[in-house]
Amino acid sequence: MRILLVEDEPTLREQLRAGLAQAGYVVEQADNGRDAHFMGESEVFDAVVLDLGLPLMDGLTVLKRWRDQGHSMPVLILTARDNWHDKVSGIDAGADDYLTKPFHMEELLARVRALIRRAHGVASAVLRQGEVALDTRSGRVTALGQTVALTSHEYKVLDYLMHRPEAVVSRSELTAHIYAQDFDRDSNTIEVFVGRLRKKLPTLNIETVRGLGYRLVQAKEGAR
Repeated sequence: MRILLVEDEPTLREQLRAGLAQAGYVVEQADNGRDAHFMGESEVFDAVVLDLGLPLMDGLTVLKRWRDQGHSMPVLILTARDNWHDKVSGIDAGADDYLTKPFHMEELLARVRALIRRAHGVASAVLRQGEVALDTRSGRVTALGQTVALTSHEYKVLDYLMHRPEAVVSRSELTAHIYAQDFDRDSNTIEVFVGRLRKKLPTLNIETVRGLGYRLVQAKEGAR
């Protein structure tokens, strides 16, 4: 999952980046509103963490412009303590949730997980496909109740596909969402990760759609 983190305070931005990365997210960063606006309109993100007090262009303006342009990615705004006006203005501008500073990293991660789930119509923190379950809180994957060990990249591919059952996902889309921008990206590695997932989770039906990418075929109801 790919997150855009927009925060101008260097220490806090690094703390948030480290926490999100440790939780398995690919994190792209901006320290001002102008760059954030450009990144949000030109790239695809699964969620945005957006501070409102930004230089060059304030966060509220960034958010309004994104929504006016039809960009619907979930946005979590960060507001100053007890500033109810910012909260109301942010929600009215199109924010999906807000978090008041100071906050615990665990709460931010829980809110980001919830935003991503809701964006894909998923209510539970545990994603299920037949005998396979993925707990988005702990990062634990099980098959028939037994823990299955996955590498970080295998997990990211599985997480992305399980949030989008029946959707055709291209290699380039998967590559963009599991590697940071400054990483030497190679879409051929996606085939390797999918191959490993098929071996480790043989009951999971990851279908190759020739010339397009991959599709996680929805498990029939009751096939658990």
